Amino acid sequence: MDKNLMSILALVVGLVIGAVIVALIQYLKGKNQENKASKFLEDAKKEAEKHKRDTLLELKKESFELKQQTDNEIKEKKAEIVQSEERLLSRENNLDKREEMLQKKDLTLQERENNLLAKQESLQEKEAKMDQLLKDEIAELEKISGFSKEKAHDIIMEKVENNMQLEIMDYIKEAEAKAKVEAHEIAKQLIVNSMERYADDVVGLQTVSTIELPNDEMKGRLIGREGRNIRTIESVTGVDLIIDDTPEAIVISSFDPLRREIAKITLETLIKDGRIHPARIEEVYDKTVKDINTKIIELGNKTISDLGIAKMDIELIELIGKLNYRTSYGQNALQHSIQVANLCGLMAAELGENVTLAKRAGLLHDIGKAIDFEVEGSHVDIGVDMAKKHHENEVVINAIASHHGNTEATSTIAVLVEIADTLSAARPGARNDSLENYIKRLEQLEEIGNSYEGVEKTFAMQAGRELRVIVKPDEVDDTNSYKMAREIKEKIESEMQYPGTIKITVIRETRAQEEAK
Repeated sequence: MDKNLMSILALVVGLVIGAVIVALIQYLKGKNQENKASKFLEDAKKEAEKHKRDTLLELKKESFELKQQTDNEIKEKKAEIVQSEERLLSRENNLDKREEMLQKKDLTLQERENNLLAKQESLQEKEAKMDQLLKDEIAELEKISGFSKEKAHDIIMEKVENNMQLEIMDYIKEAEAKAKVEAHEIAKQLIVNSMERYADDVVGLQTVSTIELPNDEMKGRLIGREGRNIRTIESVTGVDLIIDDTPEAIVISSFDPLRREIAKITLETLIKDGRIHPARIEEVYDKTVKDINTKIIELGNKTISDLGIAKMDIELIELIGKLNYRTSYGQNALQHSIQVANLCGLMAAELGENVTLAKRAGLLHDIGKAIDFEVEGSHVDIGVDMAKKHHENEVVINAIASHHGNTEATSTIAVLVEIADTLSAARPGARNDSLENYIKRLEQLEEIGNSYEGVEKTFAMQAGRELRVIVKPDEVDDTNSYKMAREIKEKIESEMQYPGTIKITVIRETRAQEEAK
């Protein structure tokens, strides 16, 4: 029992001692933590105070720098304001000076104006006096002479005209002779050099085309059942097919060479293919039109490339290509235009003119002929409108307008185009004409010659290229014969259309005959 009690006491004592020890240990641990915390707080406070001091120093430094910067800017602004004020003062001084000068000038001008007005009034008074004196003198002269001013003027002018007419005609005759002597050799050399450097074959074109057939059976197939094929061909292509008794051949007739060419290619394709019916005809025609349009563009581009002409509007290029299917008196219009362009370029080079511009004007001079079947008006008017539409050079427009003499040429190049056009058309074989037109032209030439007083007989010679007018020697003297030749020339140019040139010769002859017996 005592032992158990002792054990219990010992256990209790041990527990108490252990609790005390544990409490002591816990107390010591808490004290240690408190010390650490105090030390940490002290360190943190020191660090915060240090950071605060650093921050304050930086703020003071930045504030000082900002203050210095602000002071500098204020000084600069003040300096600029001072300079601006000085400039304004200087300008005000200058304006004051200018105002003073202008006031002085105004005063001077006012004085001059007053002087001029005074002088003008004085001059007007003097002129009025002079006019009155002249009127008085004229009236006195009319009274003395017995003629009015108008009647005296008419008498004097009539006398001068009668006295000067022969001198004027002699002067014109001498001047023409001198000009011919000087210009003939130069012109001949220039034209010969130009034509020598450019020559081309001449091919006459007609208004009909002939297609050879493999056999007469093909002619029947082209006609078709009840003529349906030939009607389709004519309605689609716009040409007339002439099927006569000529074996193995048909004729395509049309005044439009482009339509005739399309119809010819269409028929040749159908004949080779062998399938001939309305649907096939329309199909081949459409394909041929596309091919021809492509060929037209290629021809136009090749032409301007060969001539060395700069970029041109696509519509003008197309019209140039279409000229290949247009003829004038049997002459191919495109070949004619190329010839004119080359001749213009050669002559322009000899004269020191713009060669490229001359070629351009020569090429486009007949551009209206490409669509004169489609548009109303002459090819000259159509060409001028097209050139203006595409903003061509004024020299080119004037060359187109004046190449037939309807409008005055305003440049050397325009005159060259007119000359080159005449040269190209007048080349032997370049153009042909119908017998009816030929006879009418000869008759019209003789009528013009016979229409003048004093003409005995007129003869159109050398296929209408020369007109010989025989005058009565007792009615027309040598001087008036020159005048008559010039007047006939001008009348032919204004009233007739003709290829090439016409030479007018007025012949006056007096024969004195006696018979000795």
